[in-house]
Amino acid sequence: MPDLVSLIVFLIVGLVAGWLAGQIMKGSSFGLVGNLIVGVLGAILGGWLLGGFVHGIVPGPAIIGSVIVATLGAIILLFLVGLIAKK
Repeated sequence: MPDLVSLIVFLIVGLVAGWLAGQIMKGSSFGLVGNLIVGVLGAILGGWLLGGFVHGIVPGPAIIGSVIVATLGAIILLFLVGLIAKK
């Protein structure tokens, strides 16, 4: 079970990733709150899909790799939700 600090950092990374993904995917935006929720879910998806891969390549602090992974996951999630919403 993660400690409280890890959970807070995870949520902050997810929120930043959701905001970034919303800026990158302008047409697929769900508003600020929706993008923040998608960012947290995208952080989970990105960690599951790309976690070990990106952290090994990105130089610098681990938080940068975490934000990149979470943002990529949020972009993927926004894209998929956008596809489903159009049908």
